[in-house]
Amino acid sequence: MNVIELTRALIDIESITNNEERIGNFLFECLAPLAAKYDGHVERVEVEPRRFNLFAQWGERLDVTLSTHMDTVPPFFASGEDEENIWGRGACDTKGIIASMVAAVEALLETGQRSIGLLLVVGEERNSAGAARAAADPRGSRYIINGEPTENKLALGSKGALRYEVAASGKMAHSAYPELGDSAIHKLIEALSAIRRIPLPVDALLGPSTLNIGTISGGRAPNVIADEAHADIMIRLVGDSSETKEALAKAVQGLAELREVIEIPALRLSAVDGIPSTVVAFTTDIPAFKGRWGEPFLIGPGSIHVAHTLEERVPKRELVEAVEIYQRIVRHLCKRSK
Repeated sequence: MNVIELTRALIDIESITNNEERIGNFLFECLAPLAAKYDGHVERVEVEPRRFNLFAQWGERLDVTLSTHMDTVPPFFASGEDEENIWGRGACDTKGIIASMVAAVEALLETGQRSIGLLLVVGEERNSAGAARAAADPRGSRYIINGEPTENKLALGSKGALRYEVAASGKMAHSAYPELGDSAIHKLIEALSAIRRIPLPVDALLGPSTLNIGTISGGRAPNVIADEAHADIMIRLVGDSSETKEALAKAVQGLAELREVIEIPALRLSAVDGIPSTVVAFTTDIPAFKGRWGEPFLIGPGSIHVAHTLEERVPKRELVEAVEIYQRIVRHLCKRSK
């Protein structure tokens, strides 16, 4: 299959996080002939029962690894195609990227290039479980090219993420007698209002840190004073988080409890001469690799602005361009390695 056909075939395999087994098996069958033909190997690396990463390598040493994730966010919808784009869940995040990487690897192998690998992981959309598993089993790669939709521009940096649950507690009472209770919802509203007033840092490269209150829930009924309430918040980090954490703790003091869920640091990344660059606000698997798969680069076809939406698509032109761009970066990094 060419890169367009493979993209559509991958989109049509539902692989929402925790259900990556089928697409993993499909890609194993795609990579096995390349491994056999060019004296490489491909293996399934178990992450959890019925969930595995795929790793393929050609050459005795590993200079450069191309990597992205196999899982998608819900809901699933199958592929479609028009003159300019391929549509469907995962079109740009990251089924098209997988297809471009596979096509690039095949083209590199045909020209005699070796010392390359392909690492396809599970769980990026949830908790980077696959990348964490790979970090525990490094293979000596000197560079890793991570695929996410950047419109085929090398990301010079990506924002981090700091996620909290904000939980407030109170005392139930009849709503006709509020003085007998203590509203957790009122406390939560006050805490969130204070959080929104926190001045967040700005970085010269990454831009402003941003805050999103993603969910709010709590209470029992309209005529009951709420005894519990909570919200989920996400802050996009652009640097060290210590001052932001201190400000958050001060904002909720006496009103609610902060429960840290996850922190992913902001990243500064490298460029390659001649390839356009950008800066992205989303997070990736790169921090979960913990540097154990080499110096990271971040690039891929498609726009993050349509990822995770019902309008998800990837331009065919960018898919074809990505095949050439990945080859160019791999050759550059292999030469640098030598």
